[in-house]
Amino acid sequence: MSWTLTLRCNRADAESLPHLPDLADLLDDAPTLNVEEPEPSQPDDWLMTAYFNEPPDDATVALISGFFPSAQEVAVAELAEADWTTMSQRGLEPVRAGRFLVHTADHRDAIRPGDWPLQIEAGLAFGTGQHATTHGCLHALVRLGKQRRFANIADIGTGTGVLAMAAARANRAARVVASDNDPIAIDVAAENLAQNQFVAGACAGRIALAVAAGVHAPILRKRAPYDLVLANILAAPLIALARDLSAVIAPGGHLVMAGLLGSQQRAVANAYRRHGMIPAGAIDLASEWPCLVLARKTLR
Repeated sequence: MSWTLTLRCNRADAESLPHLPDLADLLDDAPTLNVEEPEPSQPDDWLMTAYFNEPPDDATVALISGFFPSAQEVAVAELAEADWTTMSQRGLEPVRAGRFLVHTADHRDAIRPGDWPLQIEAGLAFGTGQHATTHGCLHALVRLGKQRRFANIADIGTGTGVLAMAAARANRAARVVASDNDPIAIDVAAENLAQNQFVAGACAGRIALAVAAGVHAPILRKRAPYDLVLANILAAPLIALARDLSAVIAPGGHLVMAGLLGSQQRAVANAYRRHGMIPAGAIDLASEWPCLVLARKTLR
């Protein structure tokens, strides 16, 4: 669960954000800050949102609010979780993305020679392949696979494990780790790995599973930096994780993100740009759920 601190401020205060002190030097669990102009017809009315992993205390609220002298309507709120499971039940026809074919047991006859089939049943975790967020990530894997091969991959918020399995299928020698903050999702992912003849484990060619929020689990930290990270979650957690996710990606590595609406794409990209991540294309399948692909700047 994530928390937000929101406040309204004027444009001058909002544009001072890049010049603020590094909150990581001031707070143990520094939030990610984002500013936006909610209504273009009111150009001096801006909204600042700070995303936290834990509820901020009064001192933290006062510290951040103090950076914005014009602050009004300061509020702390818990972010509600989206019902991803219900969304994942919508439509269970086979889905193709390049060689990937995501299907249920009832549609095994859709498999063609040369396909990379992944059998995923609707259940207690998100990621049957049918939703545009998962579909977009599969297309991103197809596009990136034409450019390079990846050796060290993390799937954050794995749900059913479909993206971790797809990444492993396209990069057969890679080490892959898949994590989720929901133990039920990890149980589902383990069942899907077995169903699709993947082997769970820590070595190359296998997929390790971990219950973890963000990237703080020892197995995730130990394996960093990654040359590919997949994160199909939600815009707010993606923004909250901007600093941590960016930090575990190797120079030249890629980050594939989904779960954001088209109207949230700019805010998410801006949060990561401040941590050395630059746009490397977007996958838009004519839906309201684009897939954002970023790359970490290479060292000179």
